[in-house]
Amino acid sequence: MRFRDWVKKSPAGRVLWRIFIGFLGGGITVAGAIALIGPGPGILIVLAGLGILATEFAWAGEAILNTKKMATKAADRTGLPKWANYFLISAGAIISIVFIFVYYSR
Repeated sequence: MRFRDWVKKSPAGRVLWRIFIGFLGGGITVAGAIALIGPGPGILIVLAGLGILATEFAWAGEAILNTKKMATKAADRTGLPKWANYFLISAGAIISIVFIFVYYSR
């Protein structure tokens, strides 16, 4: 039996599980929001936090879908081919990671 199923066997366990997921996903989402204005791949961290929240909360799944729609619209407005968009996103993530390593190694 999986740990999650074992915890969710009782009503109190279901509530505790939702609280745990809320704190974990919320904390990661807040850390991503901080990384949006600081160094780091903030949007990726925010989406990871929302993904964790979406396992228990429907509103988080809707937020992910809305974010995906907005990102698709923004990418289509640039007029760049898909491969160029993917390249720019990957390059931005790699540059952010390298910057973080350089910044914290000093």
